Amino acid sequence: MKTRTEQEFKALIANLRDFIETQVIPQEHLLTERGADADTVHRATLELQGQAMARGLGPARGRAANGGLELSWEECCSYLEEAGRSFLGPAALQCAPPTQPDVFALEKLGSPEQQQRYLEPLRLGRIRSCFAMTEPAPGAGSDPRMLATTARQLENGDWVINGHKWFISGAAHAQVAIVVARTETGASWFLVDTDTPGFRLERDIPSMEPFDIGGHGEITLDNCRVRADALIGEVGRGFDYAQLRLEGARLFHCMRFVGLASRAMDIAQAYATSRESYGVKLGDHQMVQAMIADAHIQLYASRMITRDVARRLDAGESIRHHSSMAKVFVSEAVCAVADSAVQICGALGISNDTPVSMIYRLVRPFRIFDGASEVHRSAIARRALHHQISA
Repeated sequence: MKTRTEQEFKALIANLRDFIETQVIPQEHLLTERGADADTVHRATLELQGQAMARGLGPARGRAANGGLELSWEECCSYLEEAGRSFLGPAALQCAPPTQPDVFALEKLGSPEQQQRYLEPLRLGRIRSCFAMTEPAPGAGSDPRMLATTARQLENGDWVINGHKWFISGAAHAQVAIVVARTETGASWFLVDTDTPGFRLERDIPSMEPFDIGGHGEITLDNCRVRADALIGEVGRGFDYAQLRLEGARLFHCMRFVGLASRAMDIAQAYATSRESYGVKLGDHQMVQAMIADAHIQLYASRMITRDVARRLDAGESIRHHSSMAKVFVSEAVCAVADSAVQICGALGISNDTPVSMIYRLVRPFRIFDGASEVHRSAIARRALHHQISA
């Protein structure tokens, strides 16, 4: 981790905010024009990545030798919130899912050969990845133990994978997939190039999100054969690895979505100070003031809980319990804030004339992504009851 003074860090965040406001947000029109053409958006994102790097705005957790900033997890809270104010910000700053958590996982688990072949191109944005775990019923969904995709090892060490995956974020434009499959000793991870025979993208599943740069793909694997060196880490430790990947991913989601929800409320507040209703400014009505006050409280609490979990991660503590609580709280808080922003803006809020409706449609799925709130609540309660965790 690189050491910075408080003034240096403030200057970095100021530089980032200026970049987002003056260079990234003006490119958001690409998401609403021509049906959010993925190739056009990807080219624009790569151009923005180059501009960001030129301004010293590299990947938040990346190594300095590769142009990264080596930020602590706590420092990432401020960095990712600013990046998250724009729909294109996380991709421009190379901290967008699913590639960002995949990079994090490969840094920890990948062999030297895997890192050379996949990690560096992923860091540089030359290729994109996806994480293929979720399956149609009766396969793995909220309960990963229902994993149905299988991987069978041949005598020469190669693996043959068969299965059906869906709602795989980023699959539509990924060049490599981390496929989770059941082996004789448990769940395991495999790196599978998406042009491998037997690997097929069936469709990009439409969703409520207003744009979908990487898609939510449905995938089939039919006798998909990969070499022995496609195995990531050890056989049978896939669920442990998934938890490692998700803990950081949840935090990054929290940080980014706080930025989006904050932007939605900024737009709503500006509208409330200019629009008149019943002879006074909209913001002078107490019910509107209550929504704005609650939004500020929810955003403040979201920042604090996320920062606390980040500090724990920096200290090397297990954050399984705390990251679940943060994920539930923040996902519901940012959704409530965005909903209030829509309500304050009225008909304008449900239109595409402002980003508010797009923000709401983006943050709502967070209550499902990376584990539904109900599943996390159940796990939180079980840990509290069985491990006597103090409240």
